[in-house]
Amino acid sequence: MAHKPVSTDEPFDEDAAVSAVTGASDDEISSSSDVELAERLAQAHRQMMAELSKVIVGQQRVLEELFIAMLAGGHCLLVGVPGLAKTLMVRTLADALNLSFNRIQFTPDLMPADITGTEVIQEDRATGLREFKFLEGPVFANVVLADEINRTPPKTQAALLEAMQEHQVTAGGKRHPLPEPFFVLATQNPIEQEGTYPLPEAQLDRFMFEVYVDYPTEDEEFEIVRQTTADLRPSVERVLSRDEMATLQTIVRRIPVADHIIRYAMQFARLTRGDADDAPDFVREFVSWGAGPRASQYLILGAKARAVLHGRTYVGTEDVQAVAFPVLRHRIITNFNAEAEGIKSDDIVQRLAEHIPSDPSQADGRGRLPKVFRSSDSV
Repeated sequence: MAHKPVSTDEPFDEDAAVSAVTGASDDEISSSSDVELAERLAQAHRQMMAELSKVIVGQQRVLEELFIAMLAGGHCLLVGVPGLAKTLMVRTLADALNLSFNRIQFTPDLMPADITGTEVIQEDRATGLREFKFLEGPVFANVVLADEINRTPPKTQAALLEAMQEHQVTAGGKRHPLPEPFFVLATQNPIEQEGTYPLPEAQLDRFMFEVYVDYPTEDEEFEIVRQTTADLRPSVERVLSRDEMATLQTIVRRIPVADHIIRYAMQFARLTRGDADDAPDFVREFVSWGAGPRASQYLILGAKARAVLHGRTYVGTEDVQAVAFPVLRHRIITNFNAEAEGIKSDDIVQRLAEHIPSDPSQADGRGRLPKVFRSSDSV
């Protein structure tokens, strides 16, 4: 399913964008079923993954998690050792979505103004008057790659906070809106900690997903070596436009979610808090701090986006389970007991997935009906 690229300088027209995504007229859109719309979006997703595979070998899970976060309007932190094509992955994804792209290489001497922009004095040659003019920094793009974000001091890291949350930059007392849609995709090296500045918890919580980029398989590495050492320069076709991407974010939020699915997602976040009355014993033993309410929000948004990508207009417990790891792994802080036994946050999430019943039959087998399956009218 091909789409005509839309210039990123044009104003956002949601009706036109919906027509471009679905291939239907305004009248058809108002009468088309959610099932048909979800299938069209799933088809666009399949085409995009096919385009990305021309450049990126393997890493299908990583690419899907990145696209899920972008559909949900969130930001991603990619963690992986050097040489796994994290930067190439982000750039290629931006190209396939026809989004403007800027890369910021974070270094110890990087200043906040180097990211957000600065005001300079300019003289009007006609009148001779001098005035301040704001020069936009590299953060003014649809996709911003914050490469090795943990190599810059906290003052500079904090410069991204307002941009990530408010989608704007304040300079000289004036607010400068960022282009929409806006995504921050940051990378981090997990093995080299000397001379780095770990991200504070407040900023980590701004990232919807922490995506772990693992080593390729033997066959994938063979294909990587074969392609990158030959005279081949594959390129990707633009599958979606900026306006279409913004419309897809709206469609994701319109996907309905049953009450028991919301309660199921909430259990993943609430049971990570050791002071909760029904917290499992392994949480009390190995977790210092659990996830906050933002985790529950991102679990539902991520599950909605995943359901749409798989051609469904409803959210199931399998969607929540699939996004639980990237949502929770950077929001669960383990203690010394966990470190001594080699237990990571992913292990805690896996135990939670096994502990929380996903259907009433499992709950009945445990001799109780947990909060997951209570109706909204229950006390």
